[in-house]
Amino acid sequence: MDLTQISSQLSSSPSRFPDCCLSISTNLLTTLTTLLPKKPAFTLSIGSGSGLLEGLLSHSNASISVEGVEVASTVNRYIAEEDMHVAAGAWDLYARAKEAKAWMFVYPREPKLISRYIETYGGGEVKIIMWLGPKIDWIDHEVIFRESVFDEVHVLEDVGLARYETAVVARRSV
Repeated sequence: MDLTQISSQLSSSPSRFPDCCLSISTNLLTTLTTLLPKKPAFTLSIGSGSGLLEGLLSHSNASISVEGVEVASTVNRYIAEEDMHVAAGAWDLYARAKEAKAWMFVYPREPKLISRYIETYGGGEVKIIMWLGPKIDWIDHEVIFRESVFDEVHVLEDVGLARYETAVVARRSV
């Protein structure tokens, strides 16, 4: 199924897709496109998986550029080849992260990876970090943000996710 077909299936109610962890809705895409930087800046989705959310964001709004990084390029199905990058492993940091204006973590597994990105590249161009995943997992990640320069943390309400999911935006306070 291509992005146009998937886009036509979206509504304001969150929908699950077989190759994406996150529930997706038109409301979610609208919210993210208002928060994410516009071209020529770009957002880097760290651990982008199939790239469905990232592809839908770029497809739904031409002023948004979302690139992905994953440990295996073979899982990508929706991000343009030139915008898909590979890290050496789940522990590896992708150096171009320092050039992105925003980072996006969708269903991140390892809080330490986010911490390492912030410690290594958080002083670069990045101004906003989006965290999207299960509400129960946010508890393990919140402290990383609160103890970093991205300590302006806002849990977003009613953004078109499933009841058990949440979206968080973190900005630098300095």
